Amino acid sequence: MSDSRVERNKAVFRLLLEYAMPNWPSRSVTVTAEGKEYYCHAVKVVADIDAADNAVRVKKNKPQGHLRVDVQVSFAHNLLIPALPEFHQEYPDITIALGINDKTINIVGEGVDCAIRAGKIQDLSLVARKITDMEYVTCASPAYLKSNGAPQTPQEVKDRHKKIIYFSSTTGKIVPLTFTRKEETIEIVDSQFSANEGDGVINLMLAGLGISQHLRAFVQPHLDSGRLVHILKDWYQPPLPFYVVYRQNTHQSTRFSVFINWLIERFGQPQTFVSGHINL
Repeated sequence: MSDSRVERNKAVFRLLLEYAMPNWPSRSVTVTAEGKEYYCHAVKVVADIDAADNAVRVKKNKPQGHLRVDVQVSFAHNLLIPALPEFHQEYPDITIALGINDKTINIVGEGVDCAIRAGKIQDLSLVARKITDMEYVTCASPAYLKSNGAPQTPQEVKDRHKKIIYFSSTTGKIVPLTFTRKEETIEIVDSQFSANEGDGVINLMLAGLGISQHLRAFVQPHLDSGRLVHILKDWYQPPLPFYVVYRQNTHQSTRFSVFINWLIERFGQPQTFVSGHINL
């Protein structure tokens, strides 16, 4: 019997004694008619409270309700959505609304429960949990390489080849092609084509329009199928961290907690909570 139920029963007994009539010769207590009536009502009330407690416990053990999640385009299409059937099978009573875009939205203003974001988190009012670090690859289509040749160095890419670059849909800032090897780093900022959405960069490469860098997790199916070719394998761009972020002091319902934990278990490495600064 739970502590709360024990206390409720004690309260009922104390009130019941107020309606009791002592029988001193027999040293017994007889319950009055009022006491009997009170007892019947009290038993029903306690039973109703127990039923309510059980219902809440069941809901806690079986998470349910609605979540609003904001997620970047490439992460949504290539990782999250293909994995959601697993989450839905385990938690069928949780509904999810996905906001899919590469813009950094105001979580509080948009009524979003959590967001999946890449790179350094600038908003210090948010709590962030790291999901994973993602590796970049430099690649191009076989058709492009057949027509233009495969570059042997980043300098060749800079001087002789067409480039495709990603730029932020929020700030307009470009993400340069970055090539690092040992102590040497080369950045390329000029391009013939650019896009403010990750899948757009992939499609520009698939169309044979140039060389670009993208996250391996998002282009791996195209590398496996031969539609893209990994080049300049001796050079790398520093990996890109991904975080799930949410407001500080957010009430963490069971549905919220299980979704956050599932994200980290499914896609990356468990990390500590971070608030204020996010350089993990």
